[in-house]
Amino acid sequence: MATAETSTQTCYRHPTRETGVNCSSCGRPICPDCMTPTPVGMRCPECARQKTQVRTMRNMGTEPRVTVAIIAVCAIAFLATGSFGVGGGGGDALFRRLALFGPAVAAGDWWRLVTSGFLHAGILHIAFNMYLLWILGQLLEPALGSRRFAALYFTSLLWGSFGALVVEPDVLTVGASGAIFGLMGAAAVDLRSRGYNVLKTDIGILILFNLGLSFVLSNVSIGGHVGGLIGGALVGAVFLAADRRRAPWLSYAGAVVLAAIAVVGALATVS
Repeated sequence: MATAETSTQTCYRHPTRETGVNCSSCGRPICPDCMTPTPVGMRCPECARQKTQVRTMRNMGTEPRVTVAIIAVCAIAFLATGSFGVGGGGGDALFRRLALFGPAVAAGDWWRLVTSGFLHAGILHIAFNMYLLWILGQLLEPALGSRRFAALYFTSLLWGSFGALVVEPDVLTVGASGAIFGLMGAAAVDLRSRGYNVLKTDIGILILFNLGLSFVLSNVSIGGHVGGLIGGALVGAVFLAADRRRAPWLSYAGAVVLAAIAVVGALATVS
C-alpha cells in the first residue's frame, strides 16, 4: 500500500519543517512532532484535543447520524422479533422470514441478504454488536462523512451475507457483525495507507480478537465475518483511491460495483 503523499509542504506550526502528512480532521500539514496517532489517522494537536469535530467544508454535518439510525433499526427489529433470550432466540415467524437462509434466497427471497444484517439472536448478540457499531461509528462516520459511511456499511453487510452463504448456505444466519467487520477492515486499510503497522493499533487488535472469537465460539458465522472484513477492506481501498484522485464520485461508484459483486456472488452460491 502507498504511504502518505510526499508533495512539498511545511508544518503549519513549524514552517521550516517539510512534511508529507496532513491532519486527518482539518487537513493542515503536520510534522512528526505535531502528529497525534488516532484510529482514523494522524491528527494535529488542536484536533486531537477537541471533543467536538473541527468544522470544515469536508467534515461539516458529519455527526454519527447513520450510526444512530442503524442502531435504532436493529433495536426495533430486535423488539419486533421477540428474540429476548440471553444467548439465542429467533423462533418468531418474522425472524424466519427475514433471516439469511440459502434455500430461501435461491427461491427469490433476495431481501434476506440485507434484512438479516438487522436481526439478532438474543440480548448478548445485539448488545455486543451495537456496542462495537457505536464505537466504530463515532470514529469512522465523522471522518468519512455520513454518505460514504452508509455506503461502506451496506456494502460490507452484503459481503458478509455473501461470505455466510459461501460457508454455511443452509444455516439461518443473522447479525450486524459482517458489516461491523467491514468497518474494521476499512479502518485497517486507511491506517496502513498512513504507514501504521495495523497489528499494533487498536483496530488491528480488535480484528484479531473478534476473528479469534469467530473460531472459538459456537453458532458464529465465520464466513459472514471474513466476508464482511474483505468487503470493507475493498471499499476502504476504493475510498483511498477516490481521495487521491480528488474524485468523490469514485467512492460511490466503487461501492455500488462491490455491492453488486457481493449480490451476484451470493445468488450464484445458492443457485
